[in-house]
Amino acid sequence: MIGALFSLARPALHALDAETAHQLTIRGLSLLPVMPLPTDDPRLSVDVFGKTFPNPVGLAPGFDKQCEVPDQLLGLGFGFVELGGVVPKPQAGNPRPRVFRLTRDEAVINRFGLNSDGLDAACRRLVQRRGRPGIVGINIGANKDSADRIADYVHCIQHLCGLADFLTINVSSPNTPGLRDLQGEAFLDDLLARSIEARDKADQNRAKTTILLKIAPDISLDTLDAIIATALKRGIDGLTVSNTTIARSDSLKEKALASETGGLSGKPLFVPSTKLLAEAFLRVERRLPLIGVGGVDSAESAWAKIRAGASLVQLYSAMVYKGPGLIGDIKSGLLQTLEAEKTSLTLALGRDASAIARGEF
Repeated sequence: MIGALFSLARPALHALDAETAHQLTIRGLSLLPVMPLPTDDPRLSVDVFGKTFPNPVGLAPGFDKQCEVPDQLLGLGFGFVELGGVVPKPQAGNPRPRVFRLTRDEAVINRFGLNSDGLDAACRRLVQRRGRPGIVGINIGANKDSADRIADYVHCIQHLCGLADFLTINVSSPNTPGLRDLQGEAFLDDLLARSIEARDKADQNRAKTTILLKIAPDISLDTLDAIIATALKRGIDGLTVSNTTIARSDSLKEKALASETGGLSGKPLFVPSTKLLAEAFLRVERRLPLIGVGGVDSAESAWAKIRAGASLVQLYSAMVYKGPGLIGDIKSGLLQTLEAEKTSLTLALGRDASAIARGEF
């Protein structure tokens, strides 16, 4: 039903600039009632981070930046949703236009710059849904003009623990100047140490909130080695691989739009992000669960992420082109694959990581 409605609405939405169309989508979702969560086939269940995810297909951050419609999104069939990014103080982000559809490439370029209503607004909205079912995470960042960016992450953690199932430390957005510098070994060590300390203190009287680290696809394997060593040292609960890319492949068809600055997501990100995911899996040796993001637009691409080492996958850009019916299509396709191969998500996890790291998909 929802997929059919999207097919009808897509021409009108795509006639608008991308940001306006997205705002209308959020507004439309906000008008929907909160419905009981769909029931998934138990073969899609994933036990990770001390929680049971009903299915491995999640929504990546950036869709519901202001934490307005998490329950309506869960009602679409996602196994979990990640909101944000949230930063301590409200900020407008970069000037518009700041998001572009590369239609022939099934890709998106954005340079939002972490536009956010701020932490207080996010907390108010999350308090209102406290006690509702569904796994919800929050992506957190730092204000553009912050004098102490690590303190910004700590501040967010202190206030969001208890309001979300997991928090993702975003040091890999290409749209906040200097943010990716926090992936450097010394900065990252301090950031993760202070973040874990803040989490442990905030959650001292309840179950600990899961803390994840999201990394960029545009890093060397030496940098990946250092990030993983630091993450393991500091006790991070998992890694999300990966954020958007600043790289531009010569194969992109939308040449004019490809020259826009910002992070590229969607189908062109699938290969580099999945290869990096496989490299990460080979390095963590199952000590850290991984979430695979980048170019997930079908059951086949989600299955590749799982074979590369992802316990969970996330998507966003593909929704722009294929709509919410994609969620059900991926889940049904995964079930068909499990049946055809007589396997399970657990057995398939990382089984082809070595081959995928070599580029053999």
